[in-house]
Formats: sequence, C-alpha cells, structure tokens
Amino acid sequence: MIRSEVELAALSLALISDKRFLTAAERKVEAREYIHSSVVESTRLLIQAGEDPLGDIFGRIRSVGVRRENGATYTPRVIVDAMIAWATARPIAPVRIVDAGAGSGRFTMAAAKQFPNVPLIAVETDPLAVLMLRANASVLGFADRLNVKLMDYRQLTLPKVIGPTLFIGNPPYVRHHDISQKWKTWLAVEAAKVGFKASKLAGLHVHFFLKTRMIGRRGDYGAFITAAEWLDVNYGRLLRDMLADGLGGTSVHLISPKAMPFADALTTGAITCFQVDHRPDEFTMRSVDHVSELSSLADGRRVSWDDLNGAQKWSMLIRTTPKPSPGFMELGELFRVHRGQVTGGNHVWVHGDHAPPLPERFLLPAVTRARELLAVSSVLRSADNLRRVVNLPVELSDLTSAEQRMVEAYLKWAREHDADMSYIAKHRRAWWSVGYKDPAAILCTYMARRAPHFVRNAAKARHINIAHGLYPREHIPAKTLDSIVRLLHDGATTDGGRIYAGGLIKFEPKELERIAIPRLESLHEITEEMDKNRAGRRLQRGRDYVQT
Repeated sequence: MIRSEVELAALSLALISDKRFLTAAERKVEAREYIHSSVVESTRLLIQAGEDPLGDIFGRIRSVGVRRENGATYTPRVIVDAMIAWATARPIAPVRIVDAGAGSGRFTMAAAKQFPNVPLIAVETDPLAVLMLRANASVLGFADRLNVKLMDYRQLTLPKVIGPTLFIGNPPYVRHHDISQKWKTWLAVEAAKVGFKASKLAGLHVHFFLKTRMIGRRGDYGAFITAAEWLDVNYGRLLRDMLADGLGGTSVHLISPKAMPFADALTTGAITCFQVDHRPDEFTMRSVDHVSELSSLADGRRVSWDDLNGAQKWSMLIRTTPKPSPGFMELGELFRVHRGQVTGGNHVWVHGDHAPPLPERFLLPAVTRARELLAVSSVLRSADNLRRVVNLPVELSDLTSAEQRMVEAYLKWAREHDADMSYIAKHRRAWWSVGYKDPAAILCTYMARRAPHFVRNAAKARHINIAHGLYPREHIPAKTLDSIVRLLHDGATTDGGRIYAGGLIKFEPKELERIAIPRLESLHEITEEMDKNRAGRRLQRGRDYVQT
C-alpha cells in the first residue's frame, strides 16, 4: 500500500514516538502524506515480530540503479542472525556496538535484542534510511540507547570506553568509479600512516575496513559482509594485509551467488570476522552454497598465515584443487590463459555498417560473440563471417593522406560517441589504440550454463573479452592442438568453475589452467581411441580423460 518514498517517510515518522532528536536533514525529508492508522499498526506488528517491513518497502520503491549508486543493498535476516550469533559467542561481551552503514537498522535491531543493555551507534548517510531506523528503534523500545550518526562512516570518531566494541554491518558496495578523488586520496594517505599501500581502485567497503582499523582498539571485534572480490583482486591487497596485521582476521566465509546473499546483486558474498590487534595463529576459511550453512561462523578450514601471505588470490585457498593423477598434467603447463581484450566501448571499436569506413589494414577479424565459438565444433577455420575490430596504432604520423582523412573522420565520430571518455580509454597510451594481443592458438568460452567450449583458432582471429585465449608456452604442432581441443571438447565439465545466480558458470584464466589432461606422450593414442568409439560413447570417454 506504500507506493512512494514520501509515503514511506510519512509511515516512518508515524512510528517514531519521540521526534525531538531528528536532525535537520531528517526533518527535510518530504513526508506530506496521510497514512491510515491501520497501515501504521500492521507495520508496527510486523516490526515487533522481527521483520523489517520498512526496509522491504524501501527496496521495492527505490530503484535498483539508484540504490546501487549508494551501495544500499540490505542484508537478509538469516545472514544478520549468523553474524550476531558469532558476536554473541565471543568470550567478552561488547560494551558498545557500531553498525557501519546501518540502512534501516537490520543489524542494529538484531544486536539490540541480543545485547539488551549495550549502547548502540548506527552510522548512515541517507536521511530516509535513518527515519526507518528510528522507527524500528522506537517500536522495539531501544531508542533511548541508540545514537544515530547521520554522517559518512569515514568521519566517525569514538570516545574511549573500557571494554570491547563490536563493529558489525554491511558496508556499502560502491565501486571506485563513484568514489570522489578526495576520498581516494584519503584512503591512500590513511593507509600509509599505518604502513600499508592502498590502491585508488578499491571499492567503498575497503574504505570501511580501513576506518575500522583506524578507530578500533585492541580487543575490539567485528564482522562485515561484503562482496567477495577483495580476496583476489589487486585492490583487495590492502584489506588482506590489514587482516594479517592490525585488523586481526579470524575467518572468512564465502557465500555462493546461488544463495543470493544480496537480493538484487548477483555476486559472491563474504562474511569477514576480525578481532583488532589480536590475530589467531590460523585463519579459518570456507565456502557455503546455502545460507542455512551459516549457523556457525566458527566452521571451516584452517589456513596458516604463511600460506595466506604467499598467495596472490585467497579464494584459491578456499577452493582446494587436487593435484593431477599420475600420467596427467595441468593445462597451465602447456598454455598461458589470457582474457580477451577489453575495448572500453564495443559500440565504437567493433566495426560495422553503423560506423564510418576505415582502411582495411586497421580492421582485424575477431571473435566478438560467444555464439561464434559455440557454432564451431572444434576448429575455427575461416574468419569470413566474423566482425572486424578497430586496431589503430598509437602513432598516426605514418599514415597516407587518404588514410589520415579516414582515421580523423573516424576519431571524430568516436568522440561523439564518448569513446575517449571511458575508464579504459583514459588509461591507454593513446585513447584510440586498443592494442590487441596476437591470435591465440585455442579460444574458449568462459561464462555460460555449460562447460567451456574449446576451439582451435586456425583462422588466427583476435578475441575480445567474451572469450579466453590459450597461448602455448612452447611451440605445439597443429595435430597436437587438435588432439587437445578434441579431448577438452568431449570431456570438459563445469567442475572447477564459479557458479553465479541463474546457473551461469564462470571460469577464470587460472581455473582453466588447472584443468588436468593426459601428458603429451599419451595424448594422440587416447584421442585415436576415442575416435574409434561410437559417437554416443565419445562424451563419456572424454570425461574419463579430463579432470576439471
């Protein structure tokens, strides 16, 4: 029955019994709507029953796009309960609780119930969310011990207390593109003060971890749920370093995207638990496919800090991969696997009738759609049906007069389509020069609802980032490449990939490199044996010889 933010604000105000502490920003929220008393009372009953109807309405009314700009993705109750249960099991109860990025107060509400006499600090930047939070606190009777901070968490200061502070919550997931230069500089400067190097490509959740490291004191502890990419990407190094030194990492629990840890974001979630300045001897890591498995955040595999410090990507320590059986080797022994080229604007750099003409020597045949590989059984022999990608050199001074005119016209058109404004283009040596790799010997799909599809690239086509390319570490004859492709074509499975919501399976380059195949000395014999079998048996025979 609530159809707008104005009505939601009015409903929230109707549930707040004491409005004296509302800030000026909260009072400015438009709420000029009459809400029937029956709606107010039914909402009150739902809150008292442990639900968050205001937060649910907010998620329905405010568009996904707008909420993503501010990182406003609210946490399901089962995850909140698991994190609060972890905090409850700590040897010393908190004397203060800080909800970083509180939203409508789901973590604050759960903490208030579990720790009935502990002061609560909720930090949030959205005035409407703060009104929802105050409404929930008023209905549940903990408004008198709630201190709401309508501010950026990075600006928070905390008075000294005797005893531990519990930091808990779901820091906003905002990508670095939407973070101001001021705050990127803040991250680098503050990280350097405590001996760490920070990347300005870090998302907002990493900023929140750093701030917690800055204001936390020995004995404080906490649990944050975020997207899991920090375990592997370069910008996550800051967080990984802090967990190893100072922030005191105790465990991380990966939640499969199949479990939808965030209702409107298809991503892997990670619950990270820490105890400031009191790191255990080993770090606990595990991966779960269903949120029901989160009943205890103490379970998992123990990993030494030496192994963690030596790992480029922490997720690899969670997903253990058995070593190849005798007589087998990993694909990575033969090939380096690289992602396809990111153009920063396929609408401009993938040529077609929509674009001005260019000299033929600057147009390369390329695989630009996954279906172009899926349509081929095992060998891409011709590039005639492929689209062309634009491959301009960095230096344009050596062009003929005719070429110069065509290229200048094309670049003018490209600017009109903002091709020079993308993040990728701004970080090239020359914004117009995409810079494609040499043709890969084998191409393969890496995201689909099926196993990767491998194709030998006899056409010597380039590829963009809809495919991965396999580049031999040493020369491999065409006949051997054909044998490898036939074996992978018949035997590769979805095992070893990362499953995303909707059943999509993604293989990163290193995950492809870990696929095990027979060693070269037995490869031809095996594929010849497979060819002798009837077609109906080939699939199973292939799987006998490929270990993903």
